[in-house]
Amino acid sequence: MVLVFKTSVKRKKDAKLLIQKLNVLNNLKINFDLDDCDKILRVEGEMCNAEIIIKNVKDLGFYIEEL
Repeated sequence: MVLVFKTSVKRKKDAKLLIQKLNVLNNLKINFDLDDCDKILRVEGEMCNAEIIIKNVKDLGFYIEEL
């Protein structure tokens, strides 16, 4: 399963922090496209849960919306 999100993440430093925090959820493949105008977060894995990802990103102070 692949989930795609629009985010407010702008810096590589913040993207790395989010990837570290989200990697504890499950064995997920996570990447950001910060060059895209929507600052895309893509999460791939068997056990993807959009609600948990959204909650974790919001808890760190970033905007996130599932596309």
